[in-house]
Amino acid sequence: MIDLSTLADPQQAVVAFLSRPASYGLPTADVRRIETHCSLVFLVGDSAYKLKRAIRYASLDYTTVELRARACQAELRLNRRTAPEIYCAVWPINCGPDGVLAFNGPGPAVDFVVVMRQFAQSDLFDRLADRGELTPELMQALGVSVARFHADAEVAPAFGGSQAIRRVIADNGRELALVGATLDGAAMEDLTSRSKIAISRLGRLLDRRRTQGSVRRCHGDLRLANICLYEGQPTLFDCIEFSDEISCIDVLYDLAFLLMDLHVRGRGDLGNVVFNTYLDRTAETDGLRALPLFLSLRAATRSYALAGGARRSPDKRKATGLVDLARRHIAAASGFLVPPPPTLIMLGGADTVRRTDTAKMLAGQVAPVPGARILHLDRVGNATWREAFAVLAAGCSVLIEGMFTPGDERQGLAALPLTIQLLPFWLGPLPPSLSRRVWRTLEDRGSALAAVASALPLVTAPRVDCQLFNNGAH
Repeated sequence: MIDLSTLADPQQAVVAFLSRPASYGLPTADVRRIETHCSLVFLVGDSAYKLKRAIRYASLDYTTVELRARACQAELRLNRRTAPEIYCAVWPINCGPDGVLAFNGPGPAVDFVVVMRQFAQSDLFDRLADRGELTPELMQALGVSVARFHADAEVAPAFGGSQAIRRVIADNGRELALVGATLDGAAMEDLTSRSKIAISRLGRLLDRRRTQGSVRRCHGDLRLANICLYEGQPTLFDCIEFSDEISCIDVLYDLAFLLMDLHVRGRGDLGNVVFNTYLDRTAETDGLRALPLFLSLRAATRSYALAGGARRSPDKRKATGLVDLARRHIAAASGFLVPPPPTLIMLGGADTVRRTDTAKMLAGQVAPVPGARILHLDRVGNATWREAFAVLAAGCSVLIEGMFTPGDERQGLAALPLTIQLLPFWLGPLPPSLSRRVWRTLEDRGSALAAVASALPLVTAPRVDCQLFNNGAH
């Protein structure tokens, strides 16, 4: 029998209850526990039971049973949008007249858990990245999933816009100041200053996007750690349920977290696959102007989270690794805000397979992050060129691949702004109708990459020990 009123921490009895296999009707089962900043997750059999800690942070409050109950219901509802097979139910933990705790039992509810179906931790996308098992095909499927999720997400015009991003900049500055000693030497003040300059240029665009429906109830924490391979499909889970301001955001700000994560891990090539797949299914051109700021803010947010994890870690070696990773995020955040000018690459060739394979390889290497937008030459009117020039005007590089005609050649030369570099490459023998003074003929993908590398800066990101991403700093 338990008298909850005598306990200094009422959740102490709940944690003890959830730690016993008999509580689940499985007296011989193994109960494993995973701890995060906000929750305790108990793994039993093929299920997981997530208990929210009785805590309060600036952005969440789980200090009462009623608040935790509402948060559990919100988590179930919102995550079933993307992972209905994983999120099963919310169960109360009741205290009966005899003081015995039970799921769905008699007496008042003393706490609640989200009941989930387990999946292998090795199937988390951050773990797949560690093992080098993320493939372009898998990332293409992920890009489709994210685009579909955003298209179906509830429009949230009461949130987002320039004021919301200004608050993010202020929050990042404040949080980075708190870990300033840990990140000694990182250019945090310069980062905040550059962010404020960027939002002063982008404010009207962000407000217009909010009015036009680009602010939606998104995931809010779209990192590789919150994506898993479930039944062979990329599956988003563990979205933000505790803060409308964090989850109701511009769709490109949501996507930026994933693109940033891949870039800092040294897999910007895979980020480019997600980026192009997403844009193939959305009408995004002008909004790309905000992407450097969005990427920077995401990197800054991760930086102070990692630095905070370092301060809490009792393992000195692990803490040192986290600090190094936090500084890499700060460096990336600063770099995003000073992108090089975009480039237009025209890639021609008679061999369609060879041409499209080369285009995919090149696009992930061309600066600025997240690489070049791939467009396929359209024979109907000038739609491809109009989109290309709109994307270039937004600051993003473009790679157009196809069988170019003399008219396309003139289009690329005549309409391109002087500030944008043009690189026309042809794979194999050049057709006699095209000008040899314009085109550079190449033999293979390797020579194409070498030619681009000699003509312009490529996307670079430091290779890091990816295990650092998975050591409790989430």
